[in-house]
Amino acid sequence: MQLRARVKETTTPKSYGDTWRTRISAMRNIPPILRMVWDCGPKTVVWSILLRLALAGVPVAILAVSRWLINAIVVSLSNHTGLPEYFWWVVALEFGLASLAAILSRGVGFCDSLLGDLYLQHISVRVIEHASQLDITAFENPDYYDRLERAKAQATDRIAMIQMIGTLTQQLLTTISLALYIAKYSPWLLLLLIAGTIPALLGESHFAFLGYAKNFMQTPLRRKMDYLRDVGGSKEAAKELKLFGLRDFLIGSFSSMADTIFTQNVSLSKRKLFAGALLSLLATAGYYSAYALVLWDTIRGRFQVAVLVVLTNAILQVSANLQQIFVNASGVADQALFLTDLLGFFAMEPAVRTKPGAIMIPRPIRRGFEFRNVSFAYPGTTRLVLKNFNFHLHPGERVALIGENGQGKTTIVKLITRLYDPTEGEILVDGVDLREYNLEDLCHETGVIFQDFMRYEMTARDNIAVGRIEERENIERIAEAAKMSLADEVIAKLPEHMHQQLGRRFEGGVDLSGGEWQRMALARAYLRDAQLLILDEPTSALDPRSELEVFQRFAELTRGKMALLISHRFSTVKMADRIVVLSHGVLTEEGTHSELMLRGGLYAEMFEMQAASYR
Repeated sequence: MQLRARVKETTTPKSYGDTWRTRISAMRNIPPILRMVWDCGPKTVVWSILLRLALAGVPVAILAVSRWLINAIVVSLSNHTGLPEYFWWVVALEFGLASLAAILSRGVGFCDSLLGDLYLQHISVRVIEHASQLDITAFENPDYYDRLERAKAQATDRIAMIQMIGTLTQQLLTTISLALYIAKYSPWLLLLLIAGTIPALLGESHFAFLGYAKNFMQTPLRRKMDYLRDVGGSKEAAKELKLFGLRDFLIGSFSSMADTIFTQNVSLSKRKLFAGALLSLLATAGYYSAYALVLWDTIRGRFQVAVLVVLTNAILQVSANLQQIFVNASGVADQALFLTDLLGFFAMEPAVRTKPGAIMIPRPIRRGFEFRNVSFAYPGTTRLVLKNFNFHLHPGERVALIGENGQGKTTIVKLITRLYDPTEGEILVDGVDLREYNLEDLCHETGVIFQDFMRYEMTARDNIAVGRIEERENIERIAEAAKMSLADEVIAKLPEHMHQQLGRRFEGGVDLSGGEWQRMALARAYLRDAQLLILDEPTSALDPRSELEVFQRFAELTRGKMALLISHRFSTVKMADRIVVLSHGVLTEEGTHSELMLRGGLYAEMFEMQAASYR
């Protein structure tokens, strides 16, 4: 039975209750991300940590120096004595500490910038790499695209979180050192500051969670908006947009979705504005309560003026730092919720994979491919596209698959290339189940040109080279492949020939006609030089003359290889060694063109219908 890609459960905020448990649970996402950060730039991480450690101790050092200076001035004025002889050296020391703090801050910013770029590159490559390893099933599942969309967003949006973690660490160290300094004089001051800040923490955390929940639920709507934006600006859709008058429809649909998102965002922002204002008053009250207590103790003679000034400064810094610490800690915790989406994407596993101890595809394949009692239904459906299908493709044989649309022809291609595994039955290569072979090796020995082949916005050379990318530098082989597919005639007309940028996406690009693009795709098949060659409607966009020229070389392309050909043009399938006719997922006829015409069955009927249109 075909399995869906296994997916790790993502935290889905179905309600806003029990949010603290969700936040705490999400904290387990931080270590894997920190490992990724370390992997992308260990030296930069070490320098960032060292600079932040040094920077964290500077404020306390400055306070200590300031206290000594103020004390010296008070004593000098009170006793009418001169300043200590090294007084100005201490002033210079304070200036040096302030300058050091500025330099260290610049260094931290530089490391953060480097780390951001390194992380973005590292995580983006991982997203692309992981997506390429997933089953084709995943790409047919809307949930996958929601996950991919969120994963792409996390690849960029979480850079701020990484910098937030560094800042939080630095603030914690600074605050702890300042708090110890304050606690030496009065622990009650700290309690007042913390008591005023905690409500702000709870509020920030609550609204951050609501923001995550809102963004999570908006993902499908944002994907639809992105799709409408792409359609509205695409070359492929431009003709129909104009001729069908779809401009107002697209704009209206996009605007309606944008208004929905805007309304939701404004609603949450208003709630956060009013609640945040009230909670900030509590934090301010906590600071001024501690400030008033210091003033009272100074008036009572408990503290000297120097202690008053230094403690006031320390309280101000601790109050600001505590608020920032709680905000950043809450932010990190709630950003960790978003990491659930990124890590959940990385946790998706393909159902079709190479098993441990897999063997390599035989070279050469001696007995061919065999479908034995194969049935198949696409994931999420119960309708069998193939039913107890039996078929043997022998070495060196060219087989054409014929049938109306939806009868299972392309499904056979997907199964023989192991994009899917059969629901029932087995596919054998030289008598061994296809699942026993190394999947990458199977791909290496298979060449496929689908009807909806890719039109790569690359150079002409690279468009052909993707057929066997390790031969990219082998210009002679690429040129020979282009000649065999008649793509050389297309390339000869291009201003920069092999080095010409194709497509209109990038500056200097030249677009090709459908038939010209198809010749480029066919060149990939020649370059591939695999044991199994599959051509799905390989000449559908070619004119009759070009089609005849291509198939005059078809025998050379398939010489010594197994070839599967899917085509609705009977002039093409006549060249096959054997024709297999499919109807409702069952093999109904097979034989040569002449044999099937004499039989007078479905093939003969379809051939006559097509031939009649040319008479």
